Amino acid sequence: MDPLLVTIVLGACAAGFVQGLSGFAFGMVAMAFWVWSVPPQLAAPLVVFGSLVGQVLAVGSLRRGFAPRRALPFIVGGVVGVPLGAALLPHIDQTIFKACVGALLAVWCPIMLAISELPRIHHGGAVADGVVGIVGGAMGGLGGLTGPAPTLWCALRGWDKDAQRAVFQSFNLVMHALTLTVYATSGLITEEAIGMFVVIAPAMIVPALLGARLYARFSEATFRRVVLILLLISGVVLLASSLPKLLW
Repeated sequence: MDPLLVTIVLGACAAGFVQGLSGFAFGMVAMAFWVWSVPPQLAAPLVVFGSLVGQVLAVGSLRRGFAPRRALPFIVGGVVGVPLGAALLPHIDQTIFKACVGALLAVWCPIMLAISELPRIHHGGAVADGVVGIVGGAMGGLGGLTGPAPTLWCALRGWDKDAQRAVFQSFNLVMHALTLTVYATSGLITEEAIGMFVVIAPAMIVPALLGARLYARFSEATFRRVVLILLLISGVVLLASSLPKLLW
């Protein structure tokens, strides 16, 4: 079997499981496998496609906590934020941007893990949620990082795990669909990418469903720790991939 194909399948399986478990983090896990052999111009649409498929497969987990009024401000903000981020893209150094985000996550997440009870933010309402959606969308437009802002914000809102997951999973689903549409209309989805889509989708099905089933057994505290640990790992990966480019 083609070694590249094996790498794609392994990355999709591992990332599908983690996304089914947590509701996000497909790109972080998949790129741990793909970064060594998949060209960046191919990896980008593969990550977005896999993330979208994972969100669709785990959509059943949204039933318990989904509230349209809660999720809508984030989604509207994200739709506004994505083109803003895309417009800023030519003017912001990607390496510095990812290093800054990585440093923030690497410092902030351990602090939140060390605190037995997170601080709660009850003010701001839908306006504050929409601003966070704009930030998440802009970060997605800049570097494909839609997840960190709404995920951290949902944790600080003090919502239960089903409500948190329903918000950032529905947000990411819409953002990934929007991004994939932009890629398609821009001609960034090649025949090779489509061929890989056909491989990724079936490879993810069983792992993603297993992850979603395991999620149902998590307590509130366990889910909080899993989310923060995954965000911490994401920050470390961003730093590790950015610092060498900044130093040399």
